[in-house]
Parts: sequence; C-alpha cells; structure tokens
Amino acid sequence: MIRKSFAFSLAGILFASGGLAQLPDEERGEGGEIIVTGRAQKLYRVTENSSGKLPTEPLASSQMITTITKELIEDQGARDAQDLYRNISGVSFFSYAGVTARGFRQQENFYDGLRGDPYIGFSVPQLFNIERVEFLKGPAGMLYGQTAPGGLFNYVTKKPEREFSANIAGVVGNFSRYGGQAEVTGPIGDLFAVRAGAFFEDRDLPRDHAGNKSTILDGGITFGVEEAKLTFQALHIEQDLAGNRLRGIPVDNEGNFVTSPRWNHNEPSDYLKLRSTSFQLRGEVRPVESITLDATVRRIDATEGQKYHEPTVTFTPATGNVPNDLVARQYRDQFRDNGIWSFGTNATWASRLSETISNRLLIGYDYSKTILTFDNRQVTGTTATLAGRPCPLSLSNPIYGQCDPATYALPAYTRTITDTIRSGYYALNELTVGQLIAVVGARRDSFDDRSGATRYKGSDVTWRAGLTWRVRDDVSLFGQYATSFEPQSAGAHDPRAGGPFEPTTGDMIEGGVKTALLDGRIQSGIAIYQIKRQNLLQSTGQDPEGDGITNNVAFGEVRSRGVDFDIAADLTKDWVLTLNYSYNDTIITKDNGGTAIINAVGRRFVNAPKHKFGFWTRYQFPAPGIALALGGDYVSERFGFDGQKVKPYLVFDGSVTWTRGPWEVRARVDNIFDKVYAASGFSRSSGHFPGEPRTAFLEVRHNF
Repeated sequence: MIRKSFAFSLAGILFASGGLAQLPDEERGEGGEIIVTGRAQKLYRVTENSSGKLPTEPLASSQMITTITKELIEDQGARDAQDLYRNISGVSFFSYAGVTARGFRQQENFYDGLRGDPYIGFSVPQLFNIERVEFLKGPAGMLYGQTAPGGLFNYVTKKPEREFSANIAGVVGNFSRYGGQAEVTGPIGDLFAVRAGAFFEDRDLPRDHAGNKSTILDGGITFGVEEAKLTFQALHIEQDLAGNRLRGIPVDNEGNFVTSPRWNHNEPSDYLKLRSTSFQLRGEVRPVESITLDATVRRIDATEGQKYHEPTVTFTPATGNVPNDLVARQYRDQFRDNGIWSFGTNATWASRLSETISNRLLIGYDYSKTILTFDNRQVTGTTATLAGRPCPLSLSNPIYGQCDPATYALPAYTRTITDTIRSGYYALNELTVGQLIAVVGARRDSFDDRSGATRYKGSDVTWRAGLTWRVRDDVSLFGQYATSFEPQSAGAHDPRAGGPFEPTTGDMIEGGVKTALLDGRIQSGIAIYQIKRQNLLQSTGQDPEGDGITNNVAFGEVRSRGVDFDIAADLTKDWVLTLNYSYNDTIITKDNGGTAIINAVGRRFVNAPKHKFGFWTRYQFPAPGIALALGGDYVSERFGFDGQKVKPYLVFDGSVTWTRGPWEVRARVDNIFDKVYAASGFSRSSGHFPGEPRTAFLEVRHNF
C-alpha cells in the first residue's frame, strides 16, 4: 500500500508540474507543436570518464574505459545489466550478473566507485536509477583494490539536479509484460535539489511458469552549491522471481538443446525473492580552486530467499551424451542476509607549474565490510520417486505439481556466517608535460576473511604506470602496465580443503590508439593487451586427511591476449553508430599436471569466446520525428564447464521511436528472427542458459 501511494503521489506531482517545463521557441513548429531536430547528434559520445578517479577526457587517459550513456540505455530500452553487454568489447554474458571480461569470469559490481552491490547473490542489476555505466578494462587493483583482472563495472547512480526535469512512462509487451515509471528532479530554493523516482514492472519469462516482478523506489536530496555540497540518497528494491532460481537447458556435447528451451526444472511454487535497502551519503568540497575533497559512505541491508529445484541430469553410459528423459532434482531452501558497509574518500590537488607543465595528485582510502549469514538445507532425489524426496521431472513431457516440497524430509538448516573486510590506501600522480601525460600509482590493500571458525588475513601492493602521447588534439597513443591481486574466497580457506591459500595475482601490459576525429564526432579506441594471472585455485584430486573433502592448491598460470576495438560516431547530424569488436585468446600456460584449474575446460576458459562483435545504429528523420534503430550481437563458439560446446550466435534487435513535443513512443523488438541459441554454457547437469526468444514491447513516455 505504501509503494502504491508513493507512486500515485509522484505521478500527480509530475502532471501538476508539467507547466514548469520551458520549451525552446526555436523548436516550435506550426501551431506551437514541438518538432525534435538533431536528436541523434552527440547521443552516445563521451567527454569525460570518472572511473579512473581522476575525471579525464578519454584521449588523455592511458586506460580503456567504455561508457554506456543514459541516452544509449534509453534508446535501447535496456532494463537490466544483461541488456548492455553487447555494447562493450571483450565482455559477454556468463551467468546471472556475472560476465566474461577479456577471458576471465567477473562477478563483482561497484556503485559510485564503492564496493558493495544492492543486488546480492543471484539478482541482476536494474538500470532505472542509473545515470551511466562505466566498464574499466583490465586490472583495476591500484584504484579499487581486490578485483578480477579482466575489468570492473562501475554503476553511476542518478543524483538530484539543479535543472528541473520529469517524466512518466508506461510499457506493455508480449509475455504479459506491463509496467510504469515516474521520475522528477529539480531545485527547491537556492540551496536544495531533490530527486524522486518509482519503477514497477511485471512480466512472464520465456521459461515455463517463470516470472519477474520488480519494484524500485529511489530518492535523493542535495544541499549546498558546487563548491561544497552534501547528497543523501535512498534506494529500495523488491524483486520477485517466480519459478526461479533458473538454471540452463540440458544439451548434448555439440551444444544442441535436448528439450524445449522453455523447459523449467523448477516447480511453479519455487521462487527467488530479493529485498534490498541502501542509504548513501556523499560530501564534496572544493576549499580552493586547486583542491577537491570527497567522502562517501553507504549502508546496504539485503536479503535473498530461494526455494528451488536444482537439476541433476544423468547420462546414458553407452553414449555418454544423451540424457535420460527423467531428470533427478535436488531441492534447496536457502536464505542470505547481507549487511554491507562501504566508505571511500579522495583528495585531489591540481597544480600548473608552467604553460606546458601541470600535475594532479590523487590520494585516497576505501573500506568495506560485509557480513553474510547463509542458511541452507537441501534434500536430493533420484530418477525414482521416493517418499520425502523431490520427484524426477521428464524432459519431454514435464508434469508439475506431482510432489509437494512441504512433504520433503528436509534436515535442519546449516548456518554459515562469513565476515569479509577490505581496505586500501592509494596514491596516483599524473604529470603533463606538453603533449605527454604520465601516471604512476601504488596501493596497499589489506583483507581479513572469516568463515565459520576459519580466519585468514593478509595484504599486498598493486601498481599502475601509464603514458599517453597526444600526437594531435584528436589522436593519442597510450600504454600502461598494471597489477592485480584477489584473495581466494572466504570459504576456500577451510583447512579441511588444504587452506588457507595465497591470493591470486595478475599483471597486464596494454597499448593502443584513441581518436576523436572530425571535431570529436568519431570517437574510437583500439587496444592490444596481454594479461597473466597466477596462483589460481585448483583441485589436487586427493584427500590425504580422509575427511571426505578433496584438497585444493593455489598454483598455475593463465595468459589472456587480445585486441579490443570500440567506436561511437555521429555519422551525420541525424545518424549515430556504436560498434565494438574483440578478439581474445585465453589459455592455461601452467598447471599442476592433474585436475583442471577452476573455471577452465582443457586449456581454455569456460565461456571465453575468441570473437565478439556488437553494434547499434540509430537514424533520426527530423520532420516526422521518427527514429529507426538496429542492433546486432555476435558471440563465437565457447565451452561449458564439462567441455560441451556453446554454439556461436548472431541476433538482431530493432526499434522505432516517434517523438512529438513532450511525447515519446518507442516500439522495440529483440531477437527479430526468433533465433534459438545458448547465451552461455554451464555444467552438464545445469545445461546451457538459453537466450531469450523474440520479445517486443511498446513504451510511451511523457517528458515535462
């Protein structure tokens, strides 16, 4: 009731305040109607990146950062993070909110530069309250601490603005999709600015009896002026996923689905429910022109409850390839309770030593603490129907509701409490001499992990050095060297499995060219890189203690080599294009001569494509206010954990947008040709994750 009252009140405010929006006279057509012209120009180009923690124009940076702008998110009708990966070279879908980045699995997301994700566990980040998404490629350890070497997502949230704007929108689509959203932001007096937003959407998913119902309430207030301001934000998320947690569809060794991609291993009563609330306070001050200070603190309280049936597919020994029709299942009853504190502070000093020499110094500290309480119980069934256990499910003719989880002989909950602390001090110096820009930085990280009775702590130092040469104002050459380290997961330090283990370490060397040709209308970047990652965790295959737990060992090396290419261009004043391509070759160069490195299959890594290509282009017809857009996404062959092929795929999406005055109507179709494909691979028992079939929606928006 509170959510509904909030949403209706917000909608009333938007309609009542419509007269506050001033429309430019030069945009008026006959009869006072508004005709949008030049809508496409500068839609997707980026003038500054912030994920390097020193705001820098792209050509002055020695880092490769792909920025997904608010305009691109809106034009593509993107609802969650999975809708964005096609726009980033070297990034493809792995599972849930995880991706493959430059050959390596990456699962952690940052928000406003801080560790801590309100979408814990197995929920995918939604984009309603996101201003832009920045993906920093390669090791980001010197700036962000303990992260995967392939790259890092930083979600920049929408803040209150000093200029009034508001919109209200509704959406309908196939798979019983419907929803609405409303946003308003603007000043109150001379010192305050506010923002409020509400989002709701309900839709069936393409899998049998699966659904997604999401509610987001977002608000904020800023007090002060540009030289000194304080911003408070609050976010509440409710996500109800029916018939979840979703695994994949069984495949044969060639990657062919052996049943309908709509098949669901879950019962209709299964679910995943996320409840997450976060509060963030950020202060910024510029005491003098050359010094800026900022500090941000965030608290997240999030719970995720799951009750679902995990498939345990068996295979006929004669072929080792064709699954039996009956799939055994394991029932899991899980509850995760996360409490997360995050804090970060930065000080920047900029100085000009002469007309051609300037310097910027960044000093910072960040800290995060996560306490995860995990309650878990489960019972395993077989391909025979046994009392007190999950009954098997047919692949060819699934009949749901034959067994009731209330009758299962579930054991008592097992509770695991994991406490992880991350902190780091860092300094980065940027020296500009004429057309040369040199950066060098170092960071000392500490970690303290506790899981049950096991505790492991340590520290390490990471480095970064980069050089950029502005050959011309619109062309630069760059190169960098960076290192990274990641502690093994808190649970991996169990002495019964041979723990504790030394962290995984890595380094990267990278070089390339960036351009902003034709007065910045064509932004492009090409990079060649090599990443080495050492000390990965492996299984020895042995149990010398006889405790029933196979031992691990941290050992080995993986090498990733590749090329990334990205372009964002205003081809004309009405035609824009984004295009990206990547080649990556990730192989194991050292192992223990026994079992494989985790996340590897043979000499290659799971879900690591050699080729990936994506594009999105939009043409605006000025007079009728109509824009046509077309996008494509290609991912080459990959392999799942058990060596089963994941076939390459190419899918196309398109949209038509009509804009007239304050109204905007968008019709969007995804997977235009209704291609059946696997978006990524997983295990033999869990199958491959199917890509969505053809979906369509119509969105109507009114801007005030």
